[in-house]
Amino acid sequence: MIKLYGHELSGNVYKIRLLLSLLGIEYEFVGVDLLKGEHKSPEYLKLNAFGQVPLLVDGDKTIPDAQAILVYLARQYGNEQWLPNDAEALSRIVRWLSTTAGEIRQGVEYARLFHLFKVTTINIEVATQKSAFILEQINHHLADREWLELGHPTIADIAAFPYIALAPDGKVSLDEYPHILGWIERIKQLPGFVGMPGIEAPATVAV
Repeated sequence: MIKLYGHELSGNVYKIRLLLSLLGIEYEFVGVDLLKGEHKSPEYLKLNAFGQVPLLVDGDKTIPDAQAILVYLARQYGNEQWLPNDAEALSRIVRWLSTTAGEIRQGVEYARLFHLFKVTTINIEVATQKSAFILEQINHHLADREWLELGHPTIADIAAFPYIALAPDGKVSLDEYPHILGWIERIKQLPGFVGMPGIEAPATVAV
């Protein structure tokens, strides 16, 4: 069975949990207490020398890094809906994986780390400015489409979603970005959606 190492409050871990659920894949979650430094323990560093979560173990394969894991799961267990083979379409998805690891991380993810986890080494003024920039860009991008690319959900959406949806944890309001708010709700309506602290799953209606 697949093992996923991570922390329940990590947005990067959550995006893997979300894709696993959307793909209907069973897995074992192995908690790594970041606050206690378990990700820097000798035992964990043997699995991931970078000392980071998430980490996916699938049989004899060990895959670190959230974006890399999304690619692996989409290719190994998904279909072209999640990660296309066409070169131009694939390049669009990779662009958003890069944006997730760049502008989104330096903006809303860093703001969340500063306010929620008290990481005071972060320059919160810069993180707030970068949050506004990337949210404005994505809100404009979503003005005439429902998904980031290709007209349907892909791992681009799954990669970008968590820290954007968690922006209020970093005292970054999403109220000025209606197209982003609509996109967040569409993702929450996907079959198999699961939430995390700070991202509530839609309430189920009894019939």
